[in-house]
Amino acid sequence: MSGSGASSGQAFGIDIGGTGIKGAPVDTATGELVTERKRILTPQPATPEAVAKVVAEMVSEAGWTGLIGATFPAVIKHGVAQSAANVDESWVGTDADKVFSEAVGPGSEVIVLNDADAAGIAEARFGAAKGVDGVVIMLTFGTGIGSALLMDGVLVPNTELGHLELDGYDAESRAAASVRDEHGMSYKKWAKRVNDYMTHVERLFTPDLFVVGGGVSKNADKWVPLLELKTPVKPAQLLNDAGIVGAALAAVDRLGE
Repeated sequence: MSGSGASSGQAFGIDIGGTGIKGAPVDTATGELVTERKRILTPQPATPEAVAKVVAEMVSEAGWTGLIGATFPAVIKHGVAQSAANVDESWVGTDADKVFSEAVGPGSEVIVLNDADAAGIAEARFGAAKGVDGVVIMLTFGTGIGSALLMDGVLVPNTELGHLELDGYDAESRAAASVRDEHGMSYKKWAKRVNDYMTHVERLFTPDLFVVGGGVSKNADKWVPLLELKTPVKPAQLLNDAGIVGAALAAVDRLGE
């Protein structure tokens, strides 16, 4: 399967996480994966060289040339990683766009963005926030809390709302899904913490819609109805494909003009 990015209406999306790296070509008009996604374990330690090698292998095996987008668990500013979560610290200060673009070789360019931002883009275009005007905030509850802020479908990158202070603590240390698992909390008890956190976010941004993602969104019926917010809350729809789809869309938005 090969494509030439925007002209074919396709881009290759790669979702890089602390444990796995997933990728597939995406039809950017529909948000559908063109082939089954491929998953490779994230190398340990997850240094720039090691991760770039896996990305190059994935792209090569797919026979892909053209537009490529990749998510990354870090704050990404103008292609450069400003932080590193669940990957090697040597990523900090690394030009991720350049490292991956050089690894995949001529004919392809890689655009890198924060993983939660990619999921937010995907949900705004094809998922729970499709057609919603105004301010949309996506929150992903997992090991930490990721966030994406969109205004009329346009991303404001790197919001990192999981690190807001709540009751004297970093919010994600109180309300991430991993905290529920670690302490064996009931959904009712955990939902109270999530509600306190989301009420805080609501006061700051007065959003038109919250979208909640992460693995725990699969059990949204067990906790979302317990939330008491003024803002409507919808579970994410794209689930495990959101990062791949959002990365592909970001590549087309940035490079496919």
